[in-house]
Amino acid sequence: MSAISSSLGRREFLASTAAIGASALFATSARAAAEDGSIRPFHINIPEDQLADLRRRVLATRWPERETVNDRSQGVQLAKIQEIVRYWGKDYDWRKVEARLNALPQFMTEIDGLDIHFIHVRSKHESALPLIVTHGWPGSVIEQLGIIDPLTNPTAHGGSASDAFHLVIPSMPGYGFSAKPTTTGWDPDHIARAWAELMKRLGYTRYVAQGGDWGAPISTAMARQAPAGLLGIHVNLPATIPPEVGAVLAAGGPAPAALSEKERAAFEALDTFTKKNRAYSVMMNTRPQMISYALTDSPAGLAAFIYDYNNGEPERLLTKDEMLDDITLYWLTNTAASSARLYWENHSNILSAVALKTAEISIPVAITVFPEEIYRAPETWARRAFPNLTYFHEVDKGGHFAAWEQPELFSAELRAAFRSLRQSI
Repeated sequence: MSAISSSLGRREFLASTAAIGASALFATSARAAAEDGSIRPFHINIPEDQLADLRRRVLATRWPERETVNDRSQGVQLAKIQEIVRYWGKDYDWRKVEARLNALPQFMTEIDGLDIHFIHVRSKHESALPLIVTHGWPGSVIEQLGIIDPLTNPTAHGGSASDAFHLVIPSMPGYGFSAKPTTTGWDPDHIARAWAELMKRLGYTRYVAQGGDWGAPISTAMARQAPAGLLGIHVNLPATIPPEVGAVLAAGGPAPAALSEKERAAFEALDTFTKKNRAYSVMMNTRPQMISYALTDSPAGLAAFIYDYNNGEPERLLTKDEMLDDITLYWLTNTAASSARLYWENHSNILSAVALKTAEISIPVAITVFPEEIYRAPETWARRAFPNLTYFHEVDKGGHFAAWEQPELFSAELRAAFRSLRQSI
């Protein structure tokens, strides 16, 4: 029996099986249904003609001339992106990741008028702690596939039954298979409230939340809102920048003299990122609709834009197929515009402790710092930002997409971070 069928009752399984035969992308989402809190099985089935059209567009790419420098200072180098795009058009197989996703229990539910897609995997250990994990941009639920078994089945990965989690992994609004907002207002605070409703709808009365990239401000907003049942959060891109440091960064000034060695290293990393690698964020913050015209029409343009993130070197930590799984998901769901609008909606620095009002959080907060992250949050800044910081740990490998890059290490961090909260279940 498949993972989907084993997680559902007979009636739900039969409904799911019937839906699998449909060819439409959202065959099981039943968009006409009223928002009544129902949870519907979901199955991915991308029509073959969409994949053929993607390959045709990729192989017909009109390329620019090469850059006039011998480094990445002008963006992704032509030879590198040509290599990736040509592989995409000739050798890449979307059906592999589609099958991997379809082997998991996937669902849709309507919250605030919007269909939300999510993966829901319950552990075989009844005492498991419910956990909602939020991805970021340019990520998706694909980021979390490697942590599902280590977290739900810890005894097979060096953990104990007492470390088990029930996992809820949603696609953010406008991302992946979730519906696209047609009005403004779907900012991190709104998404945080939707996630609390989702956990309530699933029957979880005690749970924890985790996030990196956009998942961090969303999880932080959940902690600040403190919905009933939320015990604590873990983030791996925490908002810890003190106001005086943020002001200097915004002005482009030199590092303040009073910084410690770790604080100075964090300042320099943030300064470099702001000056050299943050162009994508500025464009999406200010003109998400404008950049989406090119990214929606050109798969090579979309690939280059996403590839340039993470310091232009995602292959240091991810394989070519892993990158293309995610890029292809963005292409097939046509979410270049809808995903970018989250930046426009936010209107603030997601790394600023003041902007995210971290001082208002009273529930436990856990932080793991990965060495290849945008910046390594110093513990001194973290303790200033979060009054109830209960766990802080710096690990020796991993980067911005920590769950994707180092799933076993990431899972071990979550077990450690939330261990003290399990007695509250």
